[in-house]
Amino acid sequence: MIRSEAEKIIQRIDHLPLYLHAYAYHLNMRVENILPLDLLDIAAEQKLFGVKIHVLDGETRSLGQSDDRSLALFGQKAAQLGLDIHIETSSSEPKLIDQAVDIALKVKASSVRFYPRYEGNLQQVIAKIDSDIQYIKNTYSDSGLTFTLEQHEDLKGAELADIVSRSGMDTLSILFDFANMINANEQPLVALSDMAPWVTQVHIKDALIIPEGKGTGHKACASGAGDMPFKQLLTRLICLGDERPQVVAYGLEEEVDYYAPAFRFDDEGDNPWIPWRQMSETPLPKEQLAERLVQERNDALKQISFVRSMLDEIKQDALLLIK
Repeated sequence: MIRSEAEKIIQRIDHLPLYLHAYAYHLNMRVENILPLDLLDIAAEQKLFGVKIHVLDGETRSLGQSDDRSLALFGQKAAQLGLDIHIETSSSEPKLIDQAVDIALKVKASSVRFYPRYEGNLQQVIAKIDSDIQYIKNTYSDSGLTFTLEQHEDLKGAELADIVSRSGMDTLSILFDFANMINANEQPLVALSDMAPWVTQVHIKDALIIPEGKGTGHKACASGAGDMPFKQLLTRLICLGDERPQVVAYGLEEEVDYYAPAFRFDDEGDNPWIPWRQMSETPLPKEQLAERLVQERNDALKQISFVRSMLDEIKQDALLLIK
């Protein structure tokens, strides 16, 4: 940390926009134990800035299954609690972007996250993503929404930066996930450096790196118990942007037990095959489900405390340097 970074940290860290991420309650939402409206209550109780929620979170009670009246009520409750809303979808295909945008507008969200899941050789996949982004640009540039493309296990940081920079879409940026670059055979700090000019949102989590042949997978774990350089990542992200903070949303996405395999490899060549994959999901346990649901709720709250403690540590480091 240098003095200019310490000054940014002192100016920004007490007002960092932390968001509750629905995936922290993924298992509870799968069994409809926690529903979208409950997330708003939790976020307000924890004094967070907003919520990040997938269109499918909550199963039959999800936003994607809600009628217009229910969506309006969700948006109204968020507004009453002073919470921002970000909507997430696990595709870049136009029809699923349309669904996410429709929901986002009806709940008065400010942003939509997406990521592609195409199969094919890398250049073929990138061409499809480029086409999808042009659809978003031509259809929704005047919607009042911002859009983020998440780095999600298959594409490398430089590839994502190139996609966004070529898009010509002012409202598009990158969402940086703390661990997803591992599956693309990259290290967190290197990947962040490649994407840094375009990163405006973040998913915070920790994970164990799992060697898999000539690539690496990851298994998510409790924050602070994994291999991610947590403190360094947070410090660099806070310092992005000169006149004002570049990162405007930090999602608290505890994902204990989530696993994703290696997708990119040392010997893959310059146009590797990218496999199709299902959207992210943590399997429900076959035994002791009730105990696992309680653990998940505790893990989510523990992550909030851990991140706030880490932020305080970063602040103290900055204060010591300034002195």
